[in-house]
Amino acid sequence: MDMYVYILTNASKSSLYVGVTSNLVQRVWKHKTEFYEGSYTSKYHINQLMYYEVYAKPEQAIIREKQLKLFRRQKKIDLISKFNPTWRDLYEDIM
Repeated sequence: MDMYVYILTNASKSSLYVGVTSNLVQRVWKHKTEFYEGSYTSKYHINQLMYYEVYAKPEQAIIREKQLKLFRRQKKIDLISKFNPTWRDLYEDIM
């Protein structure tokens, strides 16, 4: 089963969120519908998929998620900009 590490942002690109999941489409949909009511992502309307990586093993994905969470904001921005130069929502691409 593939695992995904992903970065989301909000419409103003002011907040970034790093997560890990085994079902990227479902997880992003849950963020878009604010399924996680009261959460950080819901509060700041963080629901646009900017970046993702695929891993074969859950352990690898969890290690990478923890690594990305430690990155400074600029390093996350650089990672997104290289992967997704126009910063468009990639949700439709993964459907």
